[in-house]
Amino acid sequence: MSDPGNGAAIESLRALRDRPFELLQRLEQRNRGNTSGNTAHASPEREWVGVACRMAGEIFLVAREETREVLGYPTAVTRLPGAKPWVKGLANVRGQLLPMLDLRQFLGSGTTNVGRNTRVIVVNHREVPAGLIVDEVLGFRRFAEREFNVDPPPTVIRCDSYLAGAFRRGGEVWPVLSMKVLVESQSFLQAAG
Repeated sequence: MSDPGNGAAIESLRALRDRPFELLQRLEQRNRGNTSGNTAHASPEREWVGVACRMAGEIFLVAREETREVLGYPTAVTRLPGAKPWVKGLANVRGQLLPMLDLRQFLGSGTTNVGRNTRVIVVNHREVPAGLIVDEVLGFRRFAEREFNVDPPPTVIRCDSYLAGAFRRGGEVWPVLSMKVLVESQSFLQAAG
């Protein structure tokens, strides 16, 4: 069955075919009228986006806003004498020197074996430039904010003091690693051997 009011609306739009700007305005008004009824009852849910990475068989999330970029492992890393073993050296990234730090080794979970999946997460921090080496980056993960729980789950890698909670979906738990807390910690800032 056709709506009799719909025919009048179509005729009204046809009358505007020689005035394209007014036609677009009328179409937008009609569209807003149709969609406002659909969204009046449902408020848009806020979304959290993070970068998923793997270290020593465990998966962690890093907030997108705490990540400047993800790089492949650089071909040349210059060792720094006198630095702690988890400081792998400096790399030239587009003309800027960036410290390369083995995140697994810093956390006391062994050394990252550099392979074709190894990635460097560049921390988005104003004062502490850091490229954190991880086993693998799995891409972006999106969660509804209601899936967040402030209680961090137990992890095999000893990183409790750097966890900012976790997202839970179905049977999976995704711990959130706070890059800000990590790079501002005294143990991280004391990289000299």
